[in-house]
Amino acid sequence: MSIKVGQAIPDFSFTATNQLSGQFSQFKGKKVVLYFYPKDNTPGCTIESQGFRDNNAEFEAANTIILGISKDKLTSHEKFKANQCMPFELINDEDTSICTLFDVLKDKSMFGVKYRGIERSTFLIDEHGILRQEWRKVKVFGHVKAVLEAAKAI
Repeated sequence: MSIKVGQAIPDFSFTATNQLSGQFSQFKGKKVVLYFYPKDNTPGCTIESQGFRDNNAEFEAANTIILGISKDKLTSHEKFKANQCMPFELINDEDTSICTLFDVLKDKSMFGVKYRGIERSTFLIDEHGILRQEWRKVKVFGHVKAVLEAAKAI
């Protein structure tokens, strides 16, 4: 069962870079962009993260915080964040509980090897914790601008 547009996001626990941990409910009063990406330091994920980084001030002006999520370890997230000068935190989801909640784990195949991985997806949540928009099977180029426009519109 995944969360649908118009539904409240269930409160969940998280651990993130910069020694941040807590509950999703701590972000009430702000819009939140959750972007799920397959892997730190890969070309598409780096370009997407740079897009959010480069537009972070505009998101902040729209009362919106950005959080990236992947299954990578916190040590990998910390390096990725530092290398790309990201002003926002990256959530560690090694146990895939958050990925499962948002139904972003999909069957994939690379070089004939099948595995379960993250489908690049983004979710925009309003100040009251309601899912307002989702983007699945995200294509990196132009995506951040679309998310920013949606954040400004709600």
